[in-house]
Amino acid sequence: MPGENLTREEARERARLLTVHGYEVDLDLRSATGPAPGEGPRTFRSTTTIRFSCAREGAESFADLLAPHVHSVTLNGQPLPVDRVFDGSRIALPGLAAENELVVDAACAYSRTGEGLHHFQDPEDGETYLYTQYEPADARRVFANFEQPDLKAPFTFRITAPAQWTVLSNGAETAREELADGSATRHFAPTRPIATYITAVLAGPYHRVTGVYRRSLEDGTELEIPLGALCRKGLARHFDAQEIFDLTRRGFDFFHEHFGFPYPFGKYDQAFVPEYNLGAMENPGLVTFREEYVFRGRTTRAAHQGRANTLLHEMAHMWFGDLVTMEWWDDLWLKESFADYMGALSLVESTRYTEGWITFATSRKAWAYRADQLPSTHPVTADIGDLQDAKLNFDGITYTKGAAVLKQLVAYVGREAFLEGARRYFRRHAYGNTRLDDLLAVLAETSGRDLGAWAGKWLRTAGVNALTPEVISGADGLVSELAVTQDAPREHPVLRPHRVAIGLYRAPEAGGPLVRYARAEVDVDGPRTAVPELAGQPAPDLVLVNDEDLTYCKTRFDARSLDTLRARLGDVEDPLARALCWSALWNLTRDGLLPAREFLALVAEFAGAETEIGVLQMLHRWARSALEHYTAPGNREAAGAALASAALGELRRAEPGGDHQLAWARFFAASAVSDADFQLLSGLLAGTALIDGLEIDQELRWTLLEPLAAAGHAGEAELDAELARDDTASGHRHRVRCLAARPSPAVKERAWEEVVDSDRLSNALVEATIAGFARSGQRELLEPYAQRYFAAIDRVWRERTIEIAMAVVRGLFPFFRDSPATLAATEAWLSAHPDAPPALRRLVTESHADLARALHAQSRDAA
Repeated sequence: MPGENLTREEARERARLLTVHGYEVDLDLRSATGPAPGEGPRTFRSTTTIRFSCAREGAESFADLLAPHVHSVTLNGQPLPVDRVFDGSRIALPGLAAENELVVDAACAYSRTGEGLHHFQDPEDGETYLYTQYEPADARRVFANFEQPDLKAPFTFRITAPAQWTVLSNGAETAREELADGSATRHFAPTRPIATYITAVLAGPYHRVTGVYRRSLEDGTELEIPLGALCRKGLARHFDAQEIFDLTRRGFDFFHEHFGFPYPFGKYDQAFVPEYNLGAMENPGLVTFREEYVFRGRTTRAAHQGRANTLLHEMAHMWFGDLVTMEWWDDLWLKESFADYMGALSLVESTRYTEGWITFATSRKAWAYRADQLPSTHPVTADIGDLQDAKLNFDGITYTKGAAVLKQLVAYVGREAFLEGARRYFRRHAYGNTRLDDLLAVLAETSGRDLGAWAGKWLRTAGVNALTPEVISGADGLVSELAVTQDAPREHPVLRPHRVAIGLYRAPEAGGPLVRYARAEVDVDGPRTAVPELAGQPAPDLVLVNDEDLTYCKTRFDARSLDTLRARLGDVEDPLARALCWSALWNLTRDGLLPAREFLALVAEFAGAETEIGVLQMLHRWARSALEHYTAPGNREAAGAALASAALGELRRAEPGGDHQLAWARFFAASAVSDADFQLLSGLLAGTALIDGLEIDQELRWTLLEPLAAAGHAGEAELDAELARDDTASGHRHRVRCLAARPSPAVKERAWEEVVDSDRLSNALVEATIAGFARSGQRELLEPYAQRYFAAIDRVWRERTIEIAMAVVRGLFPFFRDSPATLAATEAWLSAHPDAPPALRRLVTESHADLARALHAQSRDAA
């Protein structure tokens, strides 16, 4: 649609012209059940009334709507000709008055892609479940609106749906009208002024548990927040709602204590919904999460910690993002970076997951380091020209680099100055919109520091610095000089001020653990910074230049430190320091400075002693990636066999019934290569092989089945039999992934056609099919699809929704035809498509960069 991709300049002009007073939205969802229409999409009735002012009488503007059909458009009591004012994505609004009322009556389409109002039919019981997901701009798929974050307004929803359903929106239900056909219309309280993208609707026979949060506020008033936790009926037996409520209460206590602004949105429902594209979404009063956070089987502490972190991240958004909202998507970081940082901080300080900063240092920051080394890297405060740009900017820079920069800012200005700045920010801009300068202003007030130069280098420039120690020791065995050098990539040659802790480590006695015996906290600035505080200390075996993970950088090692890690990585006693060493070694591997096989050898030797389950699971992911992408082709077979052997050894040695045993079981299944490996997996499934303490529950059964299917040891009959054991939505997704993983040309062709040439699959099944199709051990089978990929992606981008198009373009890139020929084919496509949509070019360019990095690392591994 010509007007679907709203630009920043269009949004700014509309914001200068319009002030929105309020929305009334009526949705009739009775069509969600019953037979699907013979032709065209399944639709629902959407009637929207918008009241707004116009700064210039007689001006023209437009409203946003993506709908198959519009019944009528009425502006200030006058009907407008639909065929002339509606072009499929915009409604032209001519001759505006000072005060206006717009009424739009439309037939909007239910979604099967997770965008707009998603429609899911549970294969287990045939029940229908609905929920909305809008960010950044899909509310226009459900009701007519002004789809930009700075035109906030109160929303009043009325929703008609089957009477027995649970129906929720942002506000609390205030009235209910029973209808003769067995349905009911629910009326919901008006919201506070909020942006369109965080309005929400949920409807269906959801299982719902209720609770309450109470707190005495400083002014003597009592705050009471009704709580709800929801999931599908089929997951109710697995739903640990009381754990959700416990985390929720802890989070509210933490944020109320530190933010000084009571939660402003009334009730607080948290719904775990099917086929969700994201981890979660911060709709005020109705937060939505992917239902995979309802654990169907045994899982690890790291998974529970990840869920807790997501829950607290979304809660932080109630203030950062919902109460105070960025003006445009350039400042998306004003909510996401803060939520990422505050989510981790509250996790560590208010829950049992005190190891949260260790997870942040490894798994979260790895996402940022990768994104910041792509050609598409951007400053934390980005240049977002349109909505497609905005969609792609929900990345590791906006989330985790921004959060790491905030952690550095806290070290720079002090914790209390930072939190007092947040409190002033909320009071000053409540229910409004802000830019970066608004935040810097309050932080300058509270800290007394001029943050302009700091923000210029940290928030307005791209790229990641590398910090390397230089150590000179004398004949007396003492440090005569220690300095830190700072490098920047050629493309982004900015050296930044870093507040860092530098730790010196050695073993106090032969064979003992490596412990920190000296520490200095210093400001590293410029290309070389001397650290006189550490001169005179005994010479270290290991220097860690970003000890405690205060800054955002790639950590390098001097030669002695690297030799120490090769020999004694497992002896680093402090778990955060050890995790930082692992992270640094992984960055060295990705940069082609450490051969991939050497990293794999370190994992094989030391991962078994890793105490932190989150770090261990991250090491497993990194090891798989090192084997699949960074190991030279001629070395892969031997390296893969060695990795599988190491995984099996650790599985057998792991404590029975513990998290580590489960993690090693999953990793062994993913690494299996030999007939003996597959025989053991089959035996575990059949119950003829046993590993003491390892419970083979339904989720683990699918984990064991997938590599068997990919290796040709389990076919359609076995997968159908497993589905009969687990005839649920989760079981269907697992089966689809396993079916697509089978090593057959016909299987790959069918999977390709279902994803690329058809739109019949839902978003979740597209994701599952791609995951099964793109198997690293099936390079020859995937060979024919490299050129077909480049021939198809332009059409896919034009014809599919952006969520599905992104999944296809990213997921089917021919990484496993990792050769210079694929690199050349990618460059040829980019050269031949200079006018392709910038978001599509960005995705292809990122894949090109990942492949180039892999080939460079492979050459290092081969050397």
